[in-house]
Amino acid sequence: MTAVSEFLLNRASEPRLEAPAPDSKTLERAFACAARAPDHALLRPWRYLVIEGEGLKALGDLFASTCANNSDEQAIEKLRRAPLRAPMVIVGIASPTPHPKVPEVEQIMSAAAGMSFLELALQEAGFGVMWRTGSPAYHTQVHQGLGLNETESIVGFLYTGTVSSEKPPVPRPETSDFVQHWNG
Repeated sequence: MTAVSEFLLNRASEPRLEAPAPDSKTLERAFACAARAPDHALLRPWRYLVIEGEGLKALGDLFASTCANNSDEQAIEKLRRAPLRAPMVIVGIASPTPHPKVPEVEQIMSAAAGMSFLELALQEAGFGVMWRTGSPAYHTQVHQGLGLNETESIVGFLYTGTVSSEKPPVPRPETSDFVQHWNG
C-alpha cells in the first residue's frame, strides 16, 4: 500500500478545532493542490474565500440573518456561533462558465473535487478540517453577502484549524456494500 492510500484510509473529519489556523505558506500550497482537480477545458470553475478573525463573526451574523422572523432565538444563535467553531473557514465556490462541451454540472463537480483536494492538503500539513454545508450554503442572502454572482454556488464551508481533541473512529462500510460489477 502506498503512503497516499494509507493517508486516505486514515482521513477523518475533525469537528473540534482551535487556533492556530494554517499560515499563508501552508494555504498557498493547499490551494495549489486544489487547482490540480480535474478540470475539463481548463475553465478553472472555482474560487475560494478565506475567512478568519472578525470575519468569522460577520459570517455568523450573515448566517443568522437567514432565519425567518418567527425562528426561535436558539436557532438564530446556533447559526451565529457556527463559524466560531474553527479559527478559519474557507468557502469553496463553484464558478461555472458557459461552455459548449463542458456542462455546468461537470464544472460544479470540478469545484467539489478541488475542495476535497484542499481538505486533504490541509490534513496532510497537520491541520484538522470539517467540510460543512447546511442551509446557509444554499441561501440567496448568504450568496449575496459573500459576493457570489447569480451563476455561482457554494460547494462547502471548510472549517480548519488545529485539532483540539480527536473524535472516535467512524465505522466505514465494506466496499462490497457499495461496489457492483456490471457486465452489460
